[in-house]
Amino acid sequence: MERAIVARVQGSTHHESVVRWARQEATRRGLALRVVRDGPADGLNDAQLVVAGARDPDGVMFPACPVVLVPETPAAQRSALPGAEIVLGVDAREPAQAAVGFAFDTARMRGVRLRAVHSWRFPACAAELRFGVPEEDRATWEDHEVQLLADALRPWREKHSDVHVLEDVRLLPPARALSRRSASAGLVVVGWSAEREPGPTLRAVLAEALCPVAVVPT
Repeated sequence: MERAIVARVQGSTHHESVVRWARQEATRRGLALRVVRDGPADGLNDAQLVVAGARDPDGVMFPACPVVLVPETPAAQRSALPGAEIVLGVDAREPAQAAVGFAFDTARMRGVRLRAVHSWRFPACAAELRFGVPEEDRATWEDHEVQLLADALRPWREKHSDVHVLEDVRLLPPARALSRRSASAGLVVVGWSAEREPGPTLRAVLAEALCPVAVVPT
């Protein structure tokens, strides 16, 4: 069967937004669009990309391909605006390569900037400091995180030299950092291990994001 963008409207309460987003993406990628209104998830294994509603109870249970979950907010239509950046959530210590690749390819295809967001937290030893974290220590730790992200992205930047990349290191929980950036993004991209149930971070991103979220299986 021909590879296609599949819009899954089963369980979604905003079918029009899901189908509209899928149609736009199919046009960008030069692929066919298929709308699935019922049927089991395993019938979507030939899809190159699945688009579903963010409240679809089975939305992320398609391990064979990336899934884009479209929220029920007017801000979700920002993804249709030209120039809206792609936001990639990346763990610089263990980057999800499939998600990184998907984000770079999408940014290149749309001709927009890719913002790579890496969240970090103080090391455990910081809790033992009686008078808080000295600015010098914070700067040293943050510089280390910045270097980790630069090292993780270097091979991808060399491979996709035509993609403008902004490296964004945040002292915030991952879900909060991504939800804040989603306010001006066309798409947020995150990785997910298909061997596990969605964890609290992924669930929080899906609940709080103001734009569509692409969940890419590792």
